[in-house]
Amino acid sequence: MKFSERLFQNVSDIWGRTHEHPFVVGLGRGDLPIESFIRYMKQDYVFLIDYAKLFAFGAVKARDMDTMAAFAKLLDETLHGEMDLHRKYAERFGITKQELEETKPTPMNLAYTRYMLNVAQNGSLAELVSSLLPCMWSYWEISKMLAETYPNAITHSLYGEWIKMYTSNEFASLAMWLIELLDNLAEGKPEKELAILEDHFLTTSRFEYLFWDMVYQGGEWPV
Repeated sequence: MKFSERLFQNVSDIWGRTHEHPFVVGLGRGDLPIESFIRYMKQDYVFLIDYAKLFAFGAVKARDMDTMAAFAKLLDETLHGEMDLHRKYAERFGITKQELEETKPTPMNLAYTRYMLNVAQNGSLAELVSSLLPCMWSYWEISKMLAETYPNAITHSLYGEWIKMYTSNEFASLAMWLIELLDNLAEGKPEKELAILEDHFLTTSRFEYLFWDMVYQGGEWPV
């Protein structure tokens, strides 16, 4: 069994709950409240600013040029592809780029990104990949699930563009490269080290669920 298959099995419960979350289901059905989506868009934008930094760390920790180039591609795609989708959505709602960038992350958002940045700074390349992978992999899984479950999801006038982005061949290829990279990095490692990678993967999978819950319900600072 590949290490990624082991991870996929071990997070099946939390990913299953994520797929059933009302925010995710609302994207597919097209009845997600606009205010929840706007909250998501703004919080995810500032999340992606930090997420992009993880790919820069990946390039630094890479030991060959091909891996460096792949992380550079991931960084560019995040800054100029994924985040551009957010900017286009913001324009539809009359939100400026400056407003997006000045969004204050919620406590949960901050905890999530700081966890991954801490791993990036102090851990190995394998640890870094194991902590950032649930975000990309689960988005790919979520978007595929929505497209398959809800026939009109991908053509929805508002949320369809989101689903198209994350079901695209471009996004899928980047996610699959990260999965393969983690499998290669995990090969031959002792169980003690694999357990650390698995713990990172499980922790950020839980953060992913909490992120969806936060943008659906609020989760702002109390004062």
